Amino acid sequence: MELNKFKDGRKKIMAASKLAAIISRLESMITAGDGESRRFEKNGQQVAMVNYDSESKTFKLNENKNQQVFEFDDVDLVAMEIYDLLAD
Repeated sequence: MELNKFKDGRKKIMAASKLAAIISRLESMITAGDGESRRFEKNGQQVAMVNYDSESKTFKLNENKNQQVFEFDDVDLVAMEIYDLLAD
C-alpha cells in the first residue's frame, strides 16, 4: 500500500510543512558558517531576526515585538519558537 494514498485509492494532498521550511533555513545557516543571519516575516513585517554563531554553535533570536533576545543551542527549539511567532 502506498503511503500517499487512502485505502480507497484517492490520493492524499499534503501541504508543505512550515516547520520543516524553518528548520531548513536554520540548517543552511549552520552550513554557511559564522555570521549568518535570517529574517523571518509575517505579512511583510519582520517578526524576528536569527543569527548563528559557529564558535559557540548557538542561535540568537531577536524577537521584534517584545524586543527580547533568546539564545538556543538546539535547531528544533529555535524553529519552534519562530513557528510560534509566525503563527501569532
